[in-house]
Amino acid sequence: MKHNPSVSRQENSHPYVGMWVTKDGYIRHELLPNGRYDEARGQRQSAYQGSYVVAGDHIEYVDDTGFTADGDFINGILYHAGMVLYRELNDNQYEGEITHV
Repeated sequence: MKHNPSVSRQENSHPYVGMWVTKDGYIRHELLPNGRYDEARGQRQSAYQGSYVVAGDHIEYVDDTGFTADGDFINGILYHAGMVLYRELNDNQYEGEITHV
C-alpha cells in the first residue's frame, strides 16, 4: 500500500473512524481520524500502531514496522486478519451482533 496524503485527509470524516473491539474485548482497535490506528491487546496498550487507508468497505494497514494487513467492513462489522471486530458506540454498547459474557 502506498501512502497517499490526500486519502488520509479524506479519512477525517470517514464513518469507520472509532473504536472496534473483539467480542471478548481482548483486541481494541482504534481507527483515528488522522489516518492512523492504535491497537491494544489485553492489558498491553498500543501493542500495534500504524497507518490505514479505507477504499469503499476495504481497509489496508501498514504498521510502523512495515507489516501490512487488510480487512473488510461488512454489515457494520470489521473482518480483519482472522478477527471479527464490532464498533464500540459507548461503554459496553456495540454495533452489530455482540453480547458480552
